[in-house]
Amino acid sequence: MLTRRVLLAAGVALASLSMTPAYAEDIVKIGLILPMTGPFASTGRQVEAGVKAYIALNGDTAAGKKIEIVLRDDGGVADQTRRIAQELVVNEGVSILAGFGLTPLAMSVAPVLNQAKIPAIITSATTSAIMKQSDYFVRVSMAGPQSPVPVATWAVENGLTRVVTLVTDYGPGHDIEKGFTDQFKKQGGEIVEAVRVPLQNPDFAPFLQRVRDAKPDAVFVFVPSGVGSLFMKQFVERGLAEAGIKLIATGDVTDDDLLNGIGEVAKGVITGHFYSANHDSPENQAFVAEVKRANDGMRPNFMSVGGYDAMHLAYAALEKTGGDTDGTKLVEAMKGMEWTSPRGPISIDPATRDIIQDIYMREVKEVDGELYNVEFATYPKVRDPNVAP
Repeated sequence: MLTRRVLLAAGVALASLSMTPAYAEDIVKIGLILPMTGPFASTGRQVEAGVKAYIALNGDTAAGKKIEIVLRDDGGVADQTRRIAQELVVNEGVSILAGFGLTPLAMSVAPVLNQAKIPAIITSATTSAIMKQSDYFVRVSMAGPQSPVPVATWAVENGLTRVVTLVTDYGPGHDIEKGFTDQFKKQGGEIVEAVRVPLQNPDFAPFLQRVRDAKPDAVFVFVPSGVGSLFMKQFVERGLAEAGIKLIATGDVTDDDLLNGIGEVAKGVITGHFYSANHDSPENQAFVAEVKRANDGMRPNFMSVGGYDAMHLAYAALEKTGGDTDGTKLVEAMKGMEWTSPRGPISIDPATRDIIQDIYMREVKEVDGELYNVEFATYPKVRDPNVAP
């Protein structure tokens, strides 16, 4: 428990940090909290790769100060995340926190941020409600409902007017279901049935049978990226494609990191998302090349680009404050920031501290002997539809 006594003790320790020797002022520590072990280790591995790629391509100094990354593994456990955040602030003297692979992990650090008054840059977690927990959260991943809104618009425009939604039954799934459903109905579409699948040990077969029995034009799907391969396998086994049911989804289903492993069954799947390793820009080409070089050929995914952009935001904020590490000043500096990411143009909404970004419609195709999410349409400057602008 993060008790009042513990927080007060942390406050005393934080105050003592201002009395450290002058040489320490030449270093800015960024605490990176990620699930490097456990079921979500692939998220941590990708975010860390993105962070390192940014430093490799842009150097390790900002505003004349050396940037030091302090990486800690929370194993994907919220109690660990909160404890580590407090230790990083009190014992390590970090000026910025970053990471947070899942919604509960991000939520858990809000009391620490509010007490310590330092920014936390979210690289991965997506639930809309996170941002209201602390004025010190800034997000560079996405708000979950950003990607399904363009998918809903595209579906109706392409004659897919009767759809079953199938999402994993937890916070991000609920957000994404709502984002798709609200937009789809607004466009004149009909939700035939809304199906939710358990997060733990999912067996999609009985749920896919319900989809087939409903005979929709398409099924809209969100599942966490790690189970995309299992979903695709069972989608084929249940014969939905043969029954003429189109698969449309968020980009988690065809995660760049796992796409080649999913194989031929992924070809032709239509998704909406904010990043593809196939995105055609010099920034992305440099990013992909660096991640592959430093990680035994690993292809970066949307988690990785979140790590990259978190570092850009931290560097840019420090430049704007002239190296001042006051947390409130850093957050103010981050508001309204705009830059060209490997994913394309992005900005931080000054009102919500959330990311505004392009969402791309993509189709899985074979390119030079590998499977990629190939972008074919762009929906610019998409905000979280769950939050008023």
